[in-house]
Amino acid sequence: MVKIGNIELGEFPLLLAPMEDVSDPPFRALCKEQGADVVYTEFISSEGLIRDAAKSVMKLDIYEKERPVGIQIFGANLDSMLRSVEIVEASKPDIIDINFGCPVKKVVSKGAGAGILKDIDLMVSLTKAMVEHTHLPVTVKTRLGWDHDSIRIVEVAERLQDVGAQAIAIHGRTRAQMYKGDADWKPIAEVKNNSRMHIPVFGNGDVNSPENAMEMRDQFGLDGAMIGRASIGNPWFFKQVKHYFQTGEHLVPPTMQERLDAARRHLQMAIDWKGEKLGVFETRRHYTNYFKGIPNFKEYRQRMVTNDHYQDVFAVFDEVENKFLDHQFV
Repeated sequence: MVKIGNIELGEFPLLLAPMEDVSDPPFRALCKEQGADVVYTEFISSEGLIRDAAKSVMKLDIYEKERPVGIQIFGANLDSMLRSVEIVEASKPDIIDINFGCPVKKVVSKGAGAGILKDIDLMVSLTKAMVEHTHLPVTVKTRLGWDHDSIRIVEVAERLQDVGAQAIAIHGRTRAQMYKGDADWKPIAEVKNNSRMHIPVFGNGDVNSPENAMEMRDQFGLDGAMIGRASIGNPWFFKQVKHYFQTGEHLVPPTMQERLDAARRHLQMAIDWKGEKLGVFETRRHYTNYFKGIPNFKEYRQRMVTNDHYQDVFAVFDEVENKFLDHQFV
C-alpha cells in the first residue's frame, strides 16, 4: 500500500501531473472518473498568490469529487512561499506539492521551478521551512538535475525526505533537456533503491502506454507513475493502464460517442469554470487526441481549434456525430 502521509493510494497509484493550462478542474474531473488516483492542480505562482492575482487565485479551486487532490506551488523566495502555504491551506487540499522541476525560462530565470536545481541547499531549506509551516503533507516534483553533469538526484531525494517531504515525483530528464530526448528512469530507480529511502518515489516522463507503466512498476520498481502529456485529450489513459495491469490486455478504445460526450462535457465545464473565452481557448489542445486516427478529419479539427465561440464548437461536434458516429477505433 502506497501512502502519502495518511492518505492511502493503493498499489502503484497513477497520478495526474500538474500541467499549466491543462490540469484544471474540468480536466481533473474527467481523469478522476477514469481512474486517476491523485490529481494535481496547475502550478501556481507563490508571488501571484500573495499579490492576489486573479489567475493564480482561480487555480486554487478544488472540488470534493477530486480528492485526494494536491495544490502545486512554485517560487524561490522563502517568505512568499510560506505566505502562499497559508493561502493554499484555506482551499483545504489534501497535499501541498512544491514545483522544483518546471523548465520554462520565465520560471527558471527567477530561480524557481528547475532553476532551484542550481542551489540544492536552498531547495532543501525551502522544503524544510514549508513542511514546518503546514499540517498538510508536503511533496516535491523535480527533475534529475540541472544538466547531465550535475545529476545528484539520489542525494537530493534523500535530503528532501530527511527534512520532511512525504513523497517525491521525479521527471526523468534534466532541465537542459527540456522535453527532448527520452526520459531516463534508471536514476529514479536508484533513488528508490537507496536503502535509506522510505517515502514513495513516483516516476514521470514518457509514460505513454500501459506497457510503459508496467515497465516502470515491474522493471524499475517505482511506487507509482505520474502521467502528463499522455493524458491530454485522453482521460481514459488511467483506466487503460489499470485494465492492462489486471488483464494483460488492452482495453477497447473509447467509441466516437464516448469521445464526443467527453469533449462536450469538457468544453461546457471549462466555460462554466473560466468563462467562454478561456474555456474555448484552453480546451483546444485536447481535440487532436480526442479525435485521433479518424480519416479525412482535418477540416473538422481545424474548425474546432479556430472557432472563438462555444456555439460554433458545439456545432462542429454535432456535425462530427452525424458524419463519423460509426467510425471504429482500433
